[in-house]
Amino acid sequence: MEKIIIGGGVPLYGRVKVDGMKNAAGAVLYAGIVTGGKYTISNLPQISEVQTTLDILKSLGANVTFSDGTAFIDASGIKNVRPPDELVKKLRASYYLAGAMLARFGKAEMAFPGGCDLGARPIDQHIKAFRALGADAYSDENTIRLSAPDGLHGAEIFFDCVTVGGTMNAMIAALGADGTTIINNAAREPHVVDLANFLNTCGAKISGAGTGVIKVRGGMLHGCAYDIIPDMLEAGTYMVAAAATRGDVYVDGIIPRHIETISAKLVEMGAEITEYDDGVRVRVPGGKMRCTTVKTMPYPGFPTDMQPLMAALMCASSGVGMINETVYDNRFRYVDELRRMGAKISAEGRRAEIIGVDKLTPASVRAVDLRAGAAMIIAALETPGKTEIDDIYHIERGYSNIVEKLKNLGADIKKVNYTSV
Repeated sequence: MEKIIIGGGVPLYGRVKVDGMKNAAGAVLYAGIVTGGKYTISNLPQISEVQTTLDILKSLGANVTFSDGTAFIDASGIKNVRPPDELVKKLRASYYLAGAMLARFGKAEMAFPGGCDLGARPIDQHIKAFRALGADAYSDENTIRLSAPDGLHGAEIFFDCVTVGGTMNAMIAALGADGTTIINNAAREPHVVDLANFLNTCGAKISGAGTGVIKVRGGMLHGCAYDIIPDMLEAGTYMVAAAATRGDVYVDGIIPRHIETISAKLVEMGAEITEYDDGVRVRVPGGKMRCTTVKTMPYPGFPTDMQPLMAALMCASSGVGMINETVYDNRFRYVDELRRMGAKISAEGRRAEIIGVDKLTPASVRAVDLRAGAAMIIAALETPGKTEIDDIYHIERGYSNIVEKLKNLGADIKKVNYTSV
């Protein structure tokens, strides 16, 4: 067991490089199964979630080598078998395996995916898409089972709500269908576009990614070499950390348009954002931050994964802030942890109110999920004194070398074993 200990109240200064996007990595790695050959994926974040994904591919018979953020994969030996339940249940993104196996083999069986507990996260829209493509689809809380004995066919899919995972799974499965598939009410997130770009590099014919209507033409694919896009959520995390500590940080290796809503909120709160071709500089010239209102929305709206971090930032800012969560119904589990640090924050349903205080007080807190863990780091960085964060495996699922990166910015931070504290 390990924990992170942070001596807060130290402004961050310097430059930090962002890794590849976690939310793109899983979909791309699984989608490569459809090629039936060799593919190389670079700029992968070196996080536990990527390693688990590669372990799942190995369990299916793929030959995998992973070094310095690059995975070399030969999918020719993959067999249509059920992957180990204990691996699949570690990841939400493992559901992309269902679409990939269906496209390649015409059938698939796997455990229901895991991931952070953010409330109801059904895959009914995924199942709807598979059925529209001609598959017999079944799922319960334990198993997903798909089969297409008569093959898949192009179809028009209408999602009842915007679903990132459903959109990407439909794109992958449609690669195994005869004819053209049209996906309506498609998600527009950057990782949807990244998946389409990867598949097109493999020979697919996908158009409209990044809009509400995506067209996919099935056909033969081949392997390729591909670089994952930068992680806008990791970029946002270091931007908020710079603002929270009233520091001056250049966040490097990003696509600025992906983080425009994050930048806009930080500017509202008093930060100064300077945008460059592949980076942003964040500082707080007046030394003070003020609360604001945040409403999460599908892209290009404010990302739900950033709202816990914004809450932590507002807890030690002036004024009253409001958060309206429209995506998940259990996103405020971190509120009790912030209260341990003296935060004046209350949550009911999908809304939270924050009354800013001059400063928080150090405490022992937990990372209750991935982004809540990042929020605890933000709170600890802005709080004078020593804060200890437990259950950091959640954080390490999504952030590569976060302790080292923050230390390089001047943070007083270390990761220790329980027995050495």
